[in-house]
Parts: sequence; C-alpha cells; structure tokens
Amino acid sequence: MRRAFLSAAACGLLMSTAAPGATIDPDNPSCPTQLNWSTYRQMKFTLEPVEGKRILKAEGMIDDGVAARLQDALKANAPIDEIWIRSPGGNARAGNEAGKVVRAAGIPTRIPNGWACFSACNFLFMGGAVRYVDPEGLFVVHMFTHLGNKEAVREELKQGTDEALGLIGDVEQDSALLASEDNDFLIRMGVSRKLLTDVMYQQKAIGDSKDKSTRRCLTPQEAVKYNVANAQ
Repeated sequence: MRRAFLSAAACGLLMSTAAPGATIDPDNPSCPTQLNWSTYRQMKFTLEPVEGKRILKAEGMIDDGVAARLQDALKANAPIDEIWIRSPGGNARAGNEAGKVVRAAGIPTRIPNGWACFSACNFLFMGGAVRYVDPEGLFVVHMFTHLGNKEAVREELKQGTDEALGLIGDVEQDSALLASEDNDFLIRMGVSRKLLTDVMYQQKAIGDSKDKSTRRCLTPQEAVKYNVANAQ
C-alpha cells in the first residue's frame, strides 16, 4: 500500500516539513537543521530488496557521469520497481540528463521518510513518471548558479582585471540557457512551471549578511500543488 501524505506543522509564515522533534534551521525555517542527503562525493547506485520490491538506491552528489552510471545500474539490476533518492545536488545539467534517463526507463521515483533531495537532485527525482514524496521526505530547492564561474569572477574582480567583464557575461549567458533548459525539462516531466518562477527563482543560492537563507523545503501540500509529487 502506498503511503499517504500527512500534514506538516506550521513554522512561522511557512510550513516546515521537518520530522516531529527535529530542530528547525533558523536561517531556513522551512527546513530542519540536519538534512539527510548522503556524504558520497559521487552518486552511488545500490540494489536493495524492500518488502518484496527491487529498490535502486541513488545516493550522493550529482556528478558529471551520473547519467551514464545510472543507465548501467538500471540495466545491470533490472527489473527495478522504484528508485529511492537522497542527494545534496551537484551538476545541474547532469541532474537533467539523469532525470531523462529515469523517464525513458519508466521507473517511479521516491524520496523516502528522512531523506532529502536538494538542488540538482530535484531534476533526477522529477524524471519519474510516478513520483512519491513520503510524509517526512524532503524536496529541497534553491536557485541554480554556476558557483565555479562566480568564484572565478570574484578573483578577477579582486585583481581589477578586464577579464572579469567577460566572465560575468559568460555566467549570465549560461545561466539564461540553464533557465531555459530547466523550463523545458519541467514541461516534459509534467511539473508546474510555477515551481521555477514562484519557488526556485525566489530562493537565493548564496546567502548574505541580511538574508542567510539558501534553501527551501517544500511542504507536502506544495509538492502536490506543483505536481512534484503526483502519487500517494
């Protein structure tokens, strides 16, 4: 039997998805302080039987080669009933590509109770044609950035070089292209585009002295509203 969504407790103006008794993050009040998204530096795929089902666990960073390794894992461990995901994110485009692999395979995705799926992991998860977010599972979003490029810009600005202008232009151009790719991905996966405009793009990826918030945990109601979770 599929697990139903439960209501989350209110926390300030947002409703927290933290588990009962969890400590709320004061800088990110929609989220608990501790997020269980795995410490693997490269996403690891492991087959595990759970209640008679063949579950492929996808855990760790979304790295450049994740789509190819996911394809290999799906082939090596077929048939697979569900993919369970926890990840701190990583390469945004690699997450998109991995999500397309999941959609082509037609395998449901799940964020189990106590697990968190952040940033680029969102797109891997949304690749599932059938998507479950358990009552205490966390779908965590922010605005995607090109951190490596921004660090390079900062260094150039410190040196006062003209190259900084070119780097800033590259970041802006690539960010616009990524936004277009994200929008197209959501349309293809049947997820509301408002997830980008109303949530992701309203949440900064880098905090500052006035606003240290860097992430937003969707409530169960929001996950359904934006069609992130389309099954119970």
